[in-house]
Formats: sequence, C-alpha cells, structure tokens
Amino acid sequence: MQCLSREERRRLVDWEQRELPVRTQAELLSLNRSGLYYQPKPPSPEEVALKHRIDEIYTAHPYYGYRRITAQLQREGKEVNHKAIARHMHEMGLAALYPGPNLSKRAHQAAIYPYLLSNVTASAPNHIWGIDITYIRLRAGWMYLVAILDWYSRYVVSWELDQSMQLPFVLEAMHRALARGMPQICNNDQGSQFTSQEYIQLLTAHGVRISMVSSGRALDTIFTERLWRTIKYEEVYLKNYDSPRQARCSLTEYLHFYNERRIHQSLEYRTPAEVYFAH
Repeated sequence: MQCLSREERRRLVDWEQRELPVRTQAELLSLNRSGLYYQPKPPSPEEVALKHRIDEIYTAHPYYGYRRITAQLQREGKEVNHKAIARHMHEMGLAALYPGPNLSKRAHQAAIYPYLLSNVTASAPNHIWGIDITYIRLRAGWMYLVAILDWYSRYVVSWELDQSMQLPFVLEAMHRALARGMPQICNNDQGSQFTSQEYIQLLTAHGVRISMVSSGRALDTIFTERLWRTIKYEEVYLKNYDSPRQARCSLTEYLHFYNERRIHQSLEYRTPAEVYFAH
C-alpha cells in the first residue's frame, strides 16, 4: 500500500472490515442510500487546461498576481477576466491571498505570528523549516502537495499528497517531520491550515517558534518556491499523471532522488541528505 493515499488506505481498511451490507448500514444510520453512491462531477477539460496553464505561469513567476496572470492569458488569446482567474487561484492555493476553497476565512480566534526571519540565515540543519502547499496537475484534474523543507540543507523532511487542501494532510506531514527532527523555527504563510488551532498547538507543544509570512510576500518563502519549480520542471511537467496513485508513486520516486541523489550547486555539489545528516 506504499503508493496509496491516506484516504485510499482508510477506504481499503473500511472495506476489509465491513460486515454489514450498505443497505443495512444506511438504515441503521438513517441515511439516504442514494447519497452513499454520489460521485462529484469532475471538472471540465477546459477548466483543467486553464488551471494547468495558470500553474505554469505562477511557477515561473511566483510574484505575479491574478491581474498579471489574466493579462498573460489574454495575450495568449484566452478569453478570461480577472475575477475568474482570481477565483481559480483561490481554489488552487497559489498565493497567501488565495489559500483555497472555503479556507481563506480564518477563524476569529486564530493567532497570527510575526515574521521572524528578516536578516536571519539558516545556520544548521533543523534551524529553520518552511512548509507550504502547491498545486500538482493530473491529466484530468489536480492534487495538492504539502512539503516541509529544511532551509539549510534543502532536505525535504516530510511531504504528503492529497486531493484537497484540508487540514488533516498538513498535520499528517508535520507529525512525520517532527518525528524525524525538531526545528527551532517553522516558517509558513497565513493560510487557514497554518493559523488553525490544531497546527499552532502541534508546533508550540514541541517548542517550535512560528514565523508567518505576510500575504503576497513570495520572496519570504524563496527556498520553498525554488523547490516547487524544481519538482515541477524536473518531474511534474515532464509527466502526465493519469491518476492520483500514479502521481503519488512517481513523486515518491522523484523526492527520494531529490533528497538522496540530486546534487545542488548551492550545497557545494552535495545532496540534501548528505548535508542534513552530516551534523
């Protein structure tokens, strides 16, 4: 089950343990049986193609907002307006201003932390981590990738792939990262996943200081932005994933290569793993 997603693993376990027929379960829970078989309508090919192109533009120019991306698309002959592009970026989570569907309204009690990294340089492994989410395209849809990156070594400490940007996949990735190492500071944007009580409590319980980037300041997450470009140019854009499972398996192989075998000029031609585990 190595290449199965969290949701796929859960469904498989549920299926293996299921003893009652669906009809009986529905009756016991007072549910409409037809709702159990509901399949959401897939996105149209036009929407998929447009979002893929938005992702390409944003990956190349992470400082572009929705107006510039709209202008670029119009120059390419696409009939789009800035409101539609802003909505798509909102759904894709491509900037702090657009963290995702129904996720941009943070809870009133959510804490906002200051940015701690002005004039600060990572001095050792586990000094500074960065966490972020990016859009991963499939042939007929998309997924979301969250990764925790050690800024000193460029080592991807943990990652998770899911079909939504809901909080659980972020927490799962962070739990695995904290089982491997303990950063002094973790840097993230102000998206609702990272201002949620569960996320804040997880880091503070481990004594991790939280640094938050203001909306629209992509340069404050420059190492993670470089990681996204590397993953997309060397892996995602060269492939055409047919399914979530194929995306997961291929990204698993690539991220292992990235950590263990891909040398970085900025690391004096060493691999992230060599630098991360050298101390």
